[in-house]
Amino acid sequence: MVSIDPPEKALVLCVDEKSQIQALDRSQPVLPTVPGVPERRSHDYVRAGTTTLFAALEVATGKVISSLHRRHRAAEFKRFLAKLDKEVPTDLQVHLIPDNYATHKTPDIKRWLLAHPRFHLHFTPTNASWLNLIQRWFAELTQKKLKRGAHRSVQALERDIRAWLTDWNEHPRPFIWTKTADEILDKVTAYCRRISDSDH
Repeated sequence: MVSIDPPEKALVLCVDEKSQIQALDRSQPVLPTVPGVPERRSHDYVRAGTTTLFAALEVATGKVISSLHRRHRAAEFKRFLAKLDKEVPTDLQVHLIPDNYATHKTPDIKRWLLAHPRFHLHFTPTNASWLNLIQRWFAELTQKKLKRGAHRSVQALERDIRAWLTDWNEHPRPFIWTKTADEILDKVTAYCRRISDSDH
């Protein structure tokens, strides 16, 4: 796999989009933690719209290149590819690891890739997008910024995401697999056996 044995003079980027990120505001103010009393939040909220975050995680360093769009189509993915083309030094080959989502495979995207031969796509297996390290980074964003945030508008949400990205890129850190490929595959195999045996 390209991320395990990357080619020289190349950049390996895990790529995906986090779509439908909602700008949510609680219907009542959050009551902060005080001694002996946990933080309190109302159960209902007001929706103010959505945004989509396109992101590329550099496997070696953890740095993230991103862009925000109000829609989630191949046109936006193509614009994101153009941004990557501008930001990655021209002397480097670019190896992208996306999932099999249809947006990544349209005829327009294929034409763009043919016109930009330094870009190479390596798709994760179907139903295995969890292998893509950008998903781990999206989980970090969700847990540390989005889950507890309150945003009255999409613009406020996007400002918060951009600020978090800037902070992340000031001190990026790569994600390192703690298990070998064989250990992961053994665990998946055992799980598949367990769920297939549960019918009996």
